[in-house]
Amino acid sequence: MTDANLLFYGIGLPYLKLSKKSVRGKLIVIEGADCSGRSTQVTMLKEWLEASGHAVLDTGLRRSGLVGEAIDEAKKGHTLGKNTLSLLYATDLADQLENNIIPALKAGYIVLADRYIFTLMVRDLVRGADREWLKKLFGYALIPDHIFYMSVDTDVLLHRALLKYGHLDYWESGMDVCLSSDMFDSFTKYQSQIKDKFDELAQEYGFDVVDGSKSAEEIHLYMRDSIALLLKSTEKSPLNMAVPKLASATIRTRKTK
Repeated sequence: MTDANLLFYGIGLPYLKLSKKSVRGKLIVIEGADCSGRSTQVTMLKEWLEASGHAVLDTGLRRSGLVGEAIDEAKKGHTLGKNTLSLLYATDLADQLENNIIPALKAGYIVLADRYIFTLMVRDLVRGADREWLKKLFGYALIPDHIFYMSVDTDVLLHRALLKYGHLDYWESGMDVCLSSDMFDSFTKYQSQIKDKFDELAQEYGFDVVDGSKSAEEIHLYMRDSIALLLKSTEKSPLNMAVPKLASATIRTRKTK
């Protein structure tokens, strides 16, 4: 296994020359369902990190200059097939890795990713995609230095979605999966399945599971402590196997079984 292989979940981006020494920054991922509080934490963490003197790049899904807008337009028609949707999102993230994330990491930036390959994987798994095919598809992805997962119960997500938007989203309700003709019922079933898949990946990829029902400030303090500990370390952990036990760790949920 080459030095570059240790940086990626699979073969990586073979046409890019990359070594562990050349990656000076940190990639920190915050995962979770829509309305789980991810974006709020990214904003708070960016402000704190920049105030501490760090250069920060915040990124997320559908921000690629190549296909980001195309995904938004295609989703409006509610006619995208599951394979087409999966490949579009994979292209979006690959483009961002090559042109934004990796250059920022090489320059010493801290990259805050508001969702990463894991959101895409759980969506595809619920839609019947083969797990091994997904691992190969997203084998280009750089291994993050830390992965936070905002775990929130489905009924809380439903309440937050209605409070924030006043209605439910077609895709976030999984209407294309045909779980129910009723959008509220479909949302509950779909998001429950999404949560189950996230719990599975949490075990496999070593997520730092955070109770997303806690206050934004409590969650921020825990994440801030975890990141501060990460930044003090001179070693990179390829799979985040260890989660720091800090005073604020009471906001974490129990590990999935």
